[in-house]
Amino acid sequence: MIASPRFAYISFDTVPMPKGAAVHIEAFARSLAAGLGPVHLVTVSPTAEVRSGWLAPGVMQTELPALGDTLLNRVLYFRQQLGQWFQGQRFEGVQFRSIYEGFPIAQQKSILCDRLIFEVNGMPSIELKYRYPAVADDRELLHKLTRQEQICLEAADRVITPSPVTGTYLQSRGVPVHKLRLIPNGVDLTVFSYQAPRMAPEFSPLRLLYFGTLAGWQGVGLAVEALGLYCRDFEATLTVIAPGRPAQVASLQKQAARLGVSDRLTLLPPLSQATLVEQMHQADAIVAPLTANDRNLVQGCCPLKVLEGMASGTPVIASDLPVVQALATNGEHALLVAPGSAKAMKDAMLQLRTDSKLRFALSGAARQRVEEEYTWERAGRSLVQVYEELGWGEARGGLV
Repeated sequence: MIASPRFAYISFDTVPMPKGAAVHIEAFARSLAAGLGPVHLVTVSPTAEVRSGWLAPGVMQTELPALGDTLLNRVLYFRQQLGQWFQGQRFEGVQFRSIYEGFPIAQQKSILCDRLIFEVNGMPSIELKYRYPAVADDRELLHKLTRQEQICLEAADRVITPSPVTGTYLQSRGVPVHKLRLIPNGVDLTVFSYQAPRMAPEFSPLRLLYFGTLAGWQGVGLAVEALGLYCRDFEATLTVIAPGRPAQVASLQKQAARLGVSDRLTLLPPLSQATLVEQMHQADAIVAPLTANDRNLVQGCCPLKVLEGMASGTPVIASDLPVVQALATNGEHALLVAPGSAKAMKDAMLQLRTDSKLRFALSGAARQRVEEEYTWERAGRSLVQVYEELGWGEARGGLV
């Protein structure tokens, strides 16, 4: 018989899904189960029903519905469902990823758990305006978001973040260094297999690939602009793999038409990881044109697309921002270009087109960097160490 989970990992996300957050959550849940024993993973149900089952060995998953026609309504509905789920349960440790699910837990910490771990990947007070521009001037809402974030940060016994930039920002929010732990994102090397670049892309169209989301901070429009510049002299294509609202898709298509590259731009919906890897191996460069805004410069992030691109063997062109510099050295693991400059991205494309030694050098060094420093196995060990610091582990067998 499997023992009842002593730990709960809760996230306002749908798992599994072919996106970075879901991959991260599943990897962490598996690591907790392997290192500490059974864990209860609570996520968003893709339907209106509550669903339960084993996601992986030792990972019992409960999916709670988050119904509503707005984000606020979905959050409130999920919180209500979460409150009902918690009734009669108390955990030794609870880990959460955002204020959407974490705020009511932080308010009732003494009732629900012994220790609280806040895994900070992003802050709604910074990110929400990029998804919903109308909230940028809603000072009352932003104040509420900031206050809820602060309550969660203060209640947490440990605050985990994947980026040193985010760590610096959290310190500016009053989080003491002794509570902070840096755990970068990882890559599953069995999925993101390595393939060396093709020999001579200079004799055929240069194939660019972007995957992720169409959020404003990703800078996908810059990649389309660079494609237009490059195609004035040479042939190239850009494949964009991302979920997108109709307005986002229409904006990219309109931009491509204006630049005369509509026939060179392909927009695809999210793909399974296996199919995505096939696309990565067919590309000559993976682009991550992150923009220089407060989401990337102040809050910070650990761009999984950069790490997965580095692991695949396909050379990466990314914005020269501190969050990328933390993962890759320019000219050694990737080509880092001035953020916001389509010309700089075009120049990097030209480098890859003509310099075969550079392509192969970037490919091999990037894969080695990921193998040595950025695997989910390594990240999982670091996560379990955080729990051990708080008094858990097989040797102790419980809370000290």
